[in-house]
Amino acid sequence: MTSVRGARERARIEVTAAIKEEARRRLAAEGAAKLSLRAVARELGMVSSALYRYFPSRDELLTALIIDAYDAVGAAAEAAAARPGSATTPSGEKPVPHGAHFLRWTAVCAAVRAWALAHPHEYALIYGSPVPGYSAPKDTVGPASRVGLVLVGIARDAFLAEGLAVPPLGGRMTAEARRIADDVAPDLPPPVVAALVAAWAQLFGLLSFELFGQFERVVEERDVFFGHATARLAAEVGLRPPPAAARPWG
Repeated sequence: MTSVRGARERARIEVTAAIKEEARRRLAAEGAAKLSLRAVARELGMVSSALYRYFPSRDELLTALIIDAYDAVGAAAEAAAARPGSATTPSGEKPVPHGAHFLRWTAVCAAVRAWALAHPHEYALIYGSPVPGYSAPKDTVGPASRVGLVLVGIARDAFLAEGLAVPPLGGRMTAEARRIADDVAPDLPPPVVAALVAAWAQLFGLLSFELFGQFERVVEERDVFFGHATARLAAEVGLRPPPAAARPWG
């Protein structure tokens, strides 16, 4: 019986993957608003009632695709942050190279951009226009947070290892920065956390402008522009830059 259950589970995994892959093709061809379970079933040679056993509604299929997309870009960011040779939380065994966390930041941003350029339709699903009639459930919150948590982690590592050039903050933003810090990263200075939230938003703003065509006839050297812009974001967070010779953005 165990082997039978194992075979059924493998079959379910394979069919689920096929459904999601076909749904992604439909997203690319027609957009999320026109995603139809019947159309997916038809393309796979399934009857609709069989597909409903895997995804009872369009919204459940959309949620699965959204979670997959968030997890994929989050995994890309995490892999870039953990790449061999990158700085990590200090253990006291060896000094962290000057500017290493700054370079981790720009590497993560580059990895997120590379994923977005390679998967424009999945990017549009999670960062484009809302799908009419769809409301994302709480299940998407954790996956959606992964890139932001990587950026917070880099700032935290830098704060512990070499300190941060804490950006100035005053006026009416002081109380709001404290509130944000209490929710997001109470162990970091509030001005840093406020800058992190702004940088997170600006990172995806840059990507959306590039993928959705707003840079046409404006920015020609996209790689150079993106590297420069994300380096500026790192500086605004307070990360200390490496020596000029080690700066890949020029």
